[in-house]
Amino acid sequence: MTLPHALWSPFSMKALDLSEGPVASTLFRFALPFLIANILQSLYGAVDLFVIGRFCSAESVAAVSTGTQVTQIVTSLMTGLTLGSTIVIGSCMGERNYDKASRTIGTTLTIFTAAAFIITVLMLVFCDTILRLLNTPEESFRLTASYVTICSLGNIFICLYNAISAILRGYGDSTRPMIFVGIACVLNIILDFIFTGCMGMDVAGVALATVISQAVSMIIAVAYLKGKDFIFDFRLRSFRPDCAIAEKLASVGVPISLQELAVRISFLYLTMMMNSAGVFGAAVVGVGAKYDVFAMLSATSMANALAAITAQNYGRGKPGRARMSLWLALSFALGVSFLFWLWAQLSPETMIGVFTSDPGVIAAGIPYFRSASYDYMMTALVFTLNGYLNGRQKTLWTMVSCTAGALLLRIPMVWFFGERFGTDLGRLGMIAPAVSGIMAFYTLVYVIAEGRRNRLR
Repeated sequence: MTLPHALWSPFSMKALDLSEGPVASTLFRFALPFLIANILQSLYGAVDLFVIGRFCSAESVAAVSTGTQVTQIVTSLMTGLTLGSTIVIGSCMGERNYDKASRTIGTTLTIFTAAAFIITVLMLVFCDTILRLLNTPEESFRLTASYVTICSLGNIFICLYNAISAILRGYGDSTRPMIFVGIACVLNIILDFIFTGCMGMDVAGVALATVISQAVSMIIAVAYLKGKDFIFDFRLRSFRPDCAIAEKLASVGVPISLQELAVRISFLYLTMMMNSAGVFGAAVVGVGAKYDVFAMLSATSMANALAAITAQNYGRGKPGRARMSLWLALSFALGVSFLFWLWAQLSPETMIGVFTSDPGVIAAGIPYFRSASYDYMMTALVFTLNGYLNGRQKTLWTMVSCTAGALLLRIPMVWFFGERFGTDLGRLGMIAPAVSGIMAFYTLVYVIAEGRRNRLR
């Protein structure tokens, strides 16, 4: 299958060849839309908490905080599968195998549609059970259940939107996903203020705003791509899974999904411990999670970009370009995360004050932010290194690494700190950077050793 000429037109779907040109400019040109899209995606969730913090009670802040931790289970499962699609499609594009790329897209969309319905049913059935296991404070339990239920009903839109974005990134286009998430972000902000600020719908308002904005963004994305000479035609006959490709997607994506799920379970265990401190503890975790996302935006963006860049360059037999991109990405990610760490050390109260003016939440959050913020830099290392390894399809290693960090390090440490220090939020905040630091060390050793082995061959 030849690549349609329109794909290379500046007025159509333009794919960026990640295996040519100056390494630094190619990396940052491709990663910039990732960064902007991730900033918009982060604002998406941050505005929810900001609006709740301004118009509602501390119980509502705790509800959105805990509810977000639960709904991120879906995001974690989808992350691995979408990244698997990005890597496989990126490899096809590097090999110039456009027919296989098209069949991979059809397989991806079919699998994601089925997965979305299954996950939705499970989330609706086990919602209350999950919230009980997390020690959700009684004062915010019904609010949390409402948030999780409404968000779960929108899983189909969230899954398909993320699938389309992953497909485009593997294809070499990181700009359109940025535009689509920008549309969703703007609409979400408007609806948040209408539903919660004006109509007084509380947490149900921000949840409904999230679902509607994701649905609109997904519909616009599909309509736009159907109107262009895209590599996939979106016709019903094209939505059929190719067993061989599905197996390949599973071999790459499932390990990533399992590692993400293990990480999410370990954080849910931490959430359970923090919820034992009551509404203030639950609220602090939620606010802290928003800053975790913002502080790690550079690392997340570079990791996602590196996966596609590495896949294309290894597909073209250019491993040196991939390694050079890794070290440039590491430098950038660490520099940005350092600035957030500095803010947390000098003025944590201003960070917390962005989302809530409740003096109890601010007082409880100051020691937590000062200790937990060291994780910003440690995670920057882990994310960027794993992005490179994922692009090389070393997903079994990243699965074992992250799963070990989550189940063998984080959960035991949460238990130990909880037994020894109770609900001391400052002490509990030390867990994440300690775990990430250990993971960063052994992942860096593995990358260096793997590079030396390849050069000796």
